[in-house]
Amino acid sequence: MLFCNAAARERGIQPGLTVAAARALAHDLVVQSRNGRAEQQALQGLAAWAYQFSSQLSLYPPGELLLEVQGSFSLFGGRDALFASIRSGLAELGYSAWLASAPTPLAALSLARCDSEQHIDGLQNIAAALAALPVSVLDWEQALLDRLNGIGVRRLDDLLRLPRDGLACRFGQQSLLYLDRMMGRCPHPQTLYQPPQVFSRHLLLPAEVCQAEGLLFVLQRLLLEMCGWLQGLGVAVQQVDIRLLHREAEVTRLSIGVYKPTRDAAQLNTLLREHLDRLVLQSAVIEVELKAGETVRLDDQAQDLFDTAERPDTIDLLDRLRARLGDEAVTGISAVAEHRPEYAWRYSVPGDSQKDSNGLQRPLWLLSVPRPLKTQHGHPLLQGRLQLRPDRERIESGWWDERDMARDYYIATTASGSCYWVYHELTGEHGWFLQGVFE
Repeated sequence: MLFCNAAARERGIQPGLTVAAARALAHDLVVQSRNGRAEQQALQGLAAWAYQFSSQLSLYPPGELLLEVQGSFSLFGGRDALFASIRSGLAELGYSAWLASAPTPLAALSLARCDSEQHIDGLQNIAAALAALPVSVLDWEQALLDRLNGIGVRRLDDLLRLPRDGLACRFGQQSLLYLDRMMGRCPHPQTLYQPPQVFSRHLLLPAEVCQAEGLLFVLQRLLLEMCGWLQGLGVAVQQVDIRLLHREAEVTRLSIGVYKPTRDAAQLNTLLREHLDRLVLQSAVIEVELKAGETVRLDDQAQDLFDTAERPDTIDLLDRLRARLGDEAVTGISAVAEHRPEYAWRYSVPGDSQKDSNGLQRPLWLLSVPRPLKTQHGHPLLQGRLQLRPDRERIESGWWDERDMARDYYIATTASGSCYWVYHELTGEHGWFLQGVFE
């Protein structure tokens, strides 16, 4: 037995017991085989998430991370605030961890391996802080640890009191170098972690999931890892792709899209809930995969000079509607470089809408079919005689697609002050028509 949870400890089970001995204490014990590949993937995911706290990060498989955090204290409000953020984030991810800090990497690792959350300040304090730790915290071969035990060396202070020449002779020069690095007498070079350029994570579920809401926790966990990775790289995404793998069915695909590039885990979690609420699984899910879309540097995004507090709420509403109703149900309207009003617009993705570039005043509301107007002595009538503004817009276009037109457009007002867009046909019966409404 390598690890056990609190319930197992209450039954008397401890790490180090054989499976047979553990089952004798708890006949209903659930034993999971160790999966080295899954552990490595989990550590890689944690490293990507932790990159937001420090770019100086190293992996110590199978379950340890080293972060150089001295330079991050001012960014997070001090050491206590930084450690609180790390601890809170790990809890959200579903991990428990021991956090320790020291002037040297090996000293910090030694403390954390003994479940000691001490924080050592200054090289001169390392020896006293590590004195009571067992020699098992050392990254030494088991044969060397057994030899230490054979000569009665149980704790680090016992080891540190041994003569250096004798220690090097009996246990090798590398053992002495290890201790010097731990105490800060010589540098300890690290292989720095390099975050992936594309975030893609998949998890094999411990049990089949038949209901979509059962996937919420694991997908939220992957989203949190992704958002930490985005934060560390200073980028954001507008789309997150999810694949749900089944044992005997086709892959189920989900796509979370946002109006504006984001790295906000809370926003993405809200949209994830919307997608899962309307998802009906046709088969049990055995594995999930999450991949970030194309990233955008936030520095490259133009920001509004007069950005209001209401805009984020509006963006969030659009995102929620798209997640709940589907992308095809929520669209924007964009202008098209076309003189003919009926064909001067198109549906577009919200946020990609383009304004009319010809500088002319056009109504927002166009009738689907122009409405004929009565006339009196050649003048159009609508709730009485319309008052036409002197300026007009002539449109003669469309001969190439057999939808040609020749019209004069006017802005017209009624006696009550209502404003309309009307036109006069220059061909055919030369009639007057109502095309749009300004107000």
